[in-house]
Amino acid sequence: MIHLPPLIYDLGIILVVGALVTLLFKKLRQPLVLGYLVAGFLVSQHFPYLPTIQDKANISTWAEIGVIFLLFGLGLEFSFKKLVKVGGSAGFTAVFEVIFMVGLGYLVGRLIGWNSIDSLFMGGVLSISSTTIIVRAFQELNMKGQRFVELVFGILIVEDIVAVLLLVLLPSLAMSEGLNMGSLMTVTLRMVFFILLWFVVGIFLLPVFLRKIRTLLEEETTLIVSIALCFMMVAISSLAGFSPALGAFVMGSLLAETPEGHHIEKLINPVKNLFAAVFFVSVGTMIDPQIIMDKPALILLLTLVTIFGKFLSTYLGALLTGQSRKTSMQSGMSLAQIGEFSFIIAALGTTLKVTSDFIYPLAVAVSAVTTFTTPYLIKASPWFTEAMDRILPDRLKKAMDNYKLSFERQGSRNVGSLLAEAYGMKIILNSVVIVALTFGFKKFAAQFLQKILPNFEHVNGVSLMLCMILSAPFFWGLVKGRPSKKMAQDLDVMARLRRLIPGITFVRVLLAIVLLAGLVAQFISLRFASGALIGAVLVMGVLSYRYGEKVYKLFEGEFLSNLSEKEREEISKRDEITHLALPWDASISVLEVAVDSTWAGRTLRDLKFKENYSVTIASVVRGTRRFFAPSGDFVLWPFDKIVCFGSEAELQDLNQKVEQERIQKWQEAETPKYRMGSFVVQDEATYLGKTIRESGIREAKKILVVCVERGKERILGPSAGTVLQAGDLVWFVSE
Repeated sequence: MIHLPPLIYDLGIILVVGALVTLLFKKLRQPLVLGYLVAGFLVSQHFPYLPTIQDKANISTWAEIGVIFLLFGLGLEFSFKKLVKVGGSAGFTAVFEVIFMVGLGYLVGRLIGWNSIDSLFMGGVLSISSTTIIVRAFQELNMKGQRFVELVFGILIVEDIVAVLLLVLLPSLAMSEGLNMGSLMTVTLRMVFFILLWFVVGIFLLPVFLRKIRTLLEEETTLIVSIALCFMMVAISSLAGFSPALGAFVMGSLLAETPEGHHIEKLINPVKNLFAAVFFVSVGTMIDPQIIMDKPALILLLTLVTIFGKFLSTYLGALLTGQSRKTSMQSGMSLAQIGEFSFIIAALGTTLKVTSDFIYPLAVAVSAVTTFTTPYLIKASPWFTEAMDRILPDRLKKAMDNYKLSFERQGSRNVGSLLAEAYGMKIILNSVVIVALTFGFKKFAAQFLQKILPNFEHVNGVSLMLCMILSAPFFWGLVKGRPSKKMAQDLDVMARLRRLIPGITFVRVLLAIVLLAGLVAQFISLRFASGALIGAVLVMGVLSYRYGEKVYKLFEGEFLSNLSEKEREEISKRDEITHLALPWDASISVLEVAVDSTWAGRTLRDLKFKENYSVTIASVVRGTRRFFAPSGDFVLWPFDKIVCFGSEAELQDLNQKVEQERIQKWQEAETPKYRMGSFVVQDEATYLGKTIRESGIREAKKILVVCVERGKERILGPSAGTVLQAGDLVWFVSE
């Protein structure tokens, strides 16, 4: 009998049981994450009726790889620009809710006798809602497009970012000597510095690297290169003292800003799903049913804390940012659950052996309960809104309405926000680069020079000069960098800021001197530091004057160009379709065919869009090719973008039918650009009295007829057999 390594045997068990259980959960329309956890329990030592995994150490390693790919995938879905677009309301509400829940979870833990680390991890577990569960609930309840849904999705984006930070902060705090504000601030500042530094380095270098190798990037090479970059950043993150998950997320978010980001996300998805399944099944093996059966009261308490705490914190956070009571109530009810990130946080504490064994089973139990309550809470939110309105006194309701109106009427922005936009990020990023160069030269360059020149006495002096030369452009940017061109063109804003320029300049110069003093102190002893600082200021002034401005502008221009490269390439490759201002209720929608669609491989004639959905196919975009007005013999492929024309009601009905029947999976896609035009059929027209098919205008003029107005009659989406008559106003779409 051939010997089978335990790792392969264990993977076989995990994937077979995981596949069967998740198919069952898919049939029952339950979250697949819970299915993986149940599968993990079934192959654990707590369930002796099935084969159990043998090599736990190797499976733990695979599970850690699963976390890395999960966070890498999350980074690819994330975008720094998306975070900016989320808006202040969602951002504030998410941060307020997470802080509230971490504090509440910690307080409850301490009240029931837990130690500070268990309490802190439980607060983290209870603070992050489940994107998977919420999206599924919204789809089942057909709530897409409602105002509160947009707010909830914005909150979830910020929550995911905060969850990544918690994965770094919680282990660091747990392994420090004590839980205090000093250690919290130190870890937070180090982490923010790390993220900002690699944001600058990544945006400056990564797009250039990908442009150089773009001709070599096929699917296989793209996948390998992206995974290599991911694990490179994982290694860097670990060397810097942070969790591998942070490095994976940072690299994913950097790749997301490149033109290749969307393609990489599609390629990495199957790999991510495989390792995520291994991770969730492996953590499912940690579920001890005895702990759950022994602590039903505690599970009930934590469930109530989760539901009421997350509802209350989201409700208050949304109200404080000017949302209506109804929107705030619906948002709070939607977010009252925990999910996949909670499992990761709880499993991390158990793996690092900094939390008690009961934390993870409790997290799973609370998640299971809140998963089932979420749809009912969302459906009941209008009733709760009415009930709350009946309870609240009229004076309080009037005050809340006035507070909301004050947000809506707020016109001009305050000076603080203008200053932050004009100079804030420029000052922060230049300071980060200067600090990184300082410590980089101290730790690496000086040691390298010492090794190659062991008898040279002035290594520190040479290192100082080299560091000053390299950092001079960033000192210039720190002191003299100007606001963006867009802001500089706003004369009203610049007029408001002009009288503050002397104060702003003083602060920037003072910060530059402090950073320069820190730089000098790394290489010169304190006895000579004061004299050396004066000399360094003079030298830095000369360096900045001679070449600092020129080099800085080149660096800044390249950085901003790389940052906007993805948007520029999308604009050049795609033509945007805007909602056309038509004289009737009609618009154009673009949908993408999913990989597992039953429509892939079928012709448009077979699918009968006109007969089934009353919409017209204007074109199909396949990669970089566009097929305008495709014939009925045109065969759809996966990832084809189908441009549909019809009334808003018809397009909405198409989306609803697709979702309800679950026959076809669509994804919103980027939309190419077409123009809408019209002409009147004249008496001398060659196509007068002919059908649209016989007229040949589709082939001759490359247009698609979408409407014919005949007197007071309007024929929307006319068939090819419609006869063109004199005086007809024909509306068409063309490229």
